[in-house]
Amino acid sequence: MNILLVCSAGMSTSILVEKMRTEAANRGLEATIDAIPESRLKEQTNVDVILIGPQVRYLESKIKSSVSVPVAVIDNMAYGLMKGDQVLDQALGLVQNA
Repeated sequence: MNILLVCSAGMSTSILVEKMRTEAANRGLEATIDAIPESRLKEQTNVDVILIGPQVRYLESKIKSSVSVPVAVIDNMAYGLMKGDQVLDQALGLVQNA
């Protein structure tokens, strides 16, 4: 599974990515998880789900209209507390319900 987190600059989101990678490894899930700024979204291919950082939630409709994969804003509380397990669950749920 390829999970992409979209943010403004990538600093705090990169911490969350590491926590999500650790959680995926602990669960035995094969997942590629990366964070990029919105400006690089068009360069991405082979993505299964896109999660948007709460600070750029205004991009949700723009991103949804430009891709054919599930897109959602990361839960505020999970993002603020850097809960990699919860954000991973959010991504998995989006893919399963697509």
